Amino acid sequence: MVQDITILLITNRKSHTSFPLVPKSPLLRELHWLRVPERIDFRLAVLVYRCMNGTAPRYLGSELQRVADIGSRRRLRSASSPSLHVPRSLHRTIGDRAFPVDAAKVWNALPLAITSLPSLGAFKRALKTELFRRSYGNANYRPQQH
Repeated sequence: MVQDITILLITNRKSHTSFPLVPKSPLLRELHWLRVPERIDFRLAVLVYRCMNGTAPRYLGSELQRVADIGSRRRLRSASSPSLHVPRSLHRTIGDRAFPVDAAKVWNALPLAITSLPSLGAFKRALKTELFRRSYGNANYRPQQH
């Protein structure tokens, strides 16, 4: 809803002629905006990156656990990757939305080339490009340089 209104304002369109007749996706793509689910994943991934690098509040970082730090999983192949342990949740609808569960799922779904970037700025750029590609399905997309 907020995205819809913002698109109308930025593109200078009238609501009764633009929506729902004009699909939102091409406008979001043109503005280089992520859809809401990808925007949520972006925020979660940035928080996890900050937790893994010690720049997030401690109470958030203490909620996440690397697979390599779990004694019974040290011999697994995943122990050498930056994967996070996804805690089990008792309630699928509520528990899966908890920060440690959802954040670990989002982080583990990212390619190693992105999670291992050395700076937050580089991480954000690569993450947005990856989520944009996933959202709009164009692997050959290259954002314009301003």
